[in-house]
Amino acid sequence: MKAFQKPLSISQEKYYLQKYQEGDSQAKNILIEHNLRLVAHVVKKYQGTGEDTDDLISIGTIGLIKAVTTFNPQKASRLSTYAARCIENELLMYFRAKKKHSKEVSLYEPIGTDKEGNEINLLDVIESAPVDIVEDCYIRENTDYLLRSLKKVLSDKEYQVICCRYGLFGMEEETQREIARKLCISRSYVSRIEKTALQKLRGLFPQTQ
Repeated sequence: MKAFQKPLSISQEKYYLQKYQEGDSQAKNILIEHNLRLVAHVVKKYQGTGEDTDDLISIGTIGLIKAVTTFNPQKASRLSTYAARCIENELLMYFRAKKKHSKEVSLYEPIGTDKEGNEINLLDVIESAPVDIVEDCYIRENTDYLLRSLKKVLSDKEYQVICCRYGLFGMEEETQREIARKLCISRSYVSRIEKTALQKLRGLFPQTQ
């Protein structure tokens, strides 16, 4: 187990932040070293994912470095609060990149357009929140919750349309026309079913309303 430096006091943190802003590179190193314990704390959330802890700490440290170099005392009272979000975000980006090579790739790739012609994907349901999604809930947890809840909130036909439309659970992605032919209904009806289903799924995440 690595021995981490103790966190800085509020006054020490302010002092080294000021020194760093004045161009003192050693102050930057001190801020990073004394916040590595925070990286380890955030990484603990991802134990059991099969990832090497040291690798995750390295990735989290990148987020910490970004936090130190971009921290604005006018927007946040403590570096640690801001750094925790940056570390978490760096780890989430890593896991998200890995998922692009998994069976859940279709959750992130464009799967259609809305009525205004903009590309949409299933995670737009989650990521359209007006607040920082990383701050309030984690994409990985929300995605798992969303998939577990599909059968609970959708009718059988809505569930079938969503799974076929977005290629969930090993199914092939299909266009609305392909689904319409399979179910012997009109494409416009498939579109209405999809819209209703997505609305129900948004209800799982009140912050997206």
